[in-house]
Amino acid sequence: MKTLLQINPVLRVSTSTGRIMQEIGELAMQNGWQSYIAYSRGRDGIKPCRSKLVPVGNKWSVAWHGLETRLFDRHGLASSFATRQFIRQIERIQPDVIHIHNIHGYFLNYRILFEYLSKCNIPVVWTVHDCWLYTGHCYYYSYVNCNRWQDGCGECPQRKEFPASLWIDRSRQNYLDKKQAFTSMPQDKLVIVPVSDWIRSEMQKSFFCGYNFRVIHNGINTEVFRVYDAQEVREKYGLGDKHVLLGVASIWSREKGLDDFIQMAALLKKEELIVLVGIKPEERKRLPENIIGIARTENIQQLAGLYSIADAFINPTWQDNYPTVNMEAIACGTPVVTYRTGGSVEAVTDETGFIVEQGNYKELLEAARMIRQRGKSYYQSRCREYALMHFKKEDRYSDYIRLYDELTKRG
Repeated sequence: MKTLLQINPVLRVSTSTGRIMQEIGELAMQNGWQSYIAYSRGRDGIKPCRSKLVPVGNKWSVAWHGLETRLFDRHGLASSFATRQFIRQIERIQPDVIHIHNIHGYFLNYRILFEYLSKCNIPVVWTVHDCWLYTGHCYYYSYVNCNRWQDGCGECPQRKEFPASLWIDRSRQNYLDKKQAFTSMPQDKLVIVPVSDWIRSEMQKSFFCGYNFRVIHNGINTEVFRVYDAQEVREKYGLGDKHVLLGVASIWSREKGLDDFIQMAALLKKEELIVLVGIKPEERKRLPENIIGIARTENIQQLAGLYSIADAFINPTWQDNYPTVNMEAIACGTPVVTYRTGGSVEAVTDETGFIVEQGNYKELLEAARMIRQRGKSYYQSRCREYALMHFKKEDRYSDYIRLYDELTKRG
C-alpha cells in the first residue's frame, strides 16, 4: 500500500487549506493509499479526521517562532527542534509522496526541511495557495503593486503585514534563503501545483521558473453548494423583497474590498441592499444602514442559502489566487461580479458573471444591475451547469491522485 503525507499548519475544515487537505486524504484512502497529515500542534487542536495525524511542535515552539518573526523578520526559520523531530517522523512513515500545502504558519523551519527533502529521494507535490514561497516576506503583493520579488526583494512595503515584522526588514535575505532552500530540490522530484493560471504565470517569473508546473484548480462540495429555495433566509435576516448584493469573506480588509462596498452603498437605490458575511463586531460599526453585516457562519447550508437568494455575488478583491467564494456562489446559481484581480477572474465567463477593472466600484454596481435586468433565471441554470462541469471537488482531487500515481510510477 502506497503512503501519502500532507503538510499544512491548520487541520480544521473551516479553513480552505485544512478542508482541501482532509478531503484529498479521504479520496487517497478510497484509492488504496494510506494517508497521513502533518499539522501544527500549537495552532490547531485535534479535530475529527480520517487520516492518521502527525502533530508538529507545540504551543511554545509556535510562540517562539512568532516572536522571531515579529522581532527579526525570520518567518520560517525558527522551530528547528520541532522540524528535526518531524523529519524523524517522516523517516518512520516512509511516505511514497509528500504533498505540501503551506509551510508558513509558525511551525516548520523550511531550511532544515528542504535540506532533508532535497536528499531523501521522495517525490514532493507543492500546492501553491498564495505567493509566500517565492517572495522575501509577503503572501500577496498585488494591492501595493510590488514586483520586487522578481529581482530579489528588499525595502519591503508590506513588512508590517502578515507575517508581520515590527522593526527589521530582512526581505532581501529571506528571498535569498528561500531561493537557496527551495531550489535545492531536484527538478525531477518537485511538482509545483498552482491553483490558478495567474499564479503559475507569476511563478514562471520567479526562481521556480525551471520546475514542472501542473495547474489544479480547487474544488468545492457541489452537493452542499447548490440552488436553495431560501425564503427562510430572507425572513431570518429581514431582507424582504430587496435586491440583495452579497459579499463573503473569512476576514474583511481593504484588500478584500470592504472599503469598496462602503463606497458602493452610497450609490444604492432604495430597493437594493448589500449583505456582507464574515463581519466582526468592530467592523459592523463602520457599515451604513443599507449594508447588513452577518458574522462568519459555520452553517454551510445557511451560507448556501444566502448565495442562492442574492441577485449577484460581488467580489471586489484586490489580491487573490482562486477564491473559493466565487465557486460557491456560481454553484448556488448566482453570477459573480469581480475585479480583474489575479485568479479571481478564472471562474467567471460571459454566462457566470462580469469582470471589471480594479477600483471601479461604480461599474461593479452597474454590472450587478445588468444581471438583475436580464433576470436571475437566465443565469441560474447556466451557473449551476458550469459549476458541475468545473468545480466538483471529486474531479479536482482526482487530479491529485493521478499525479501521485504518475510520480510513484516514475520510481
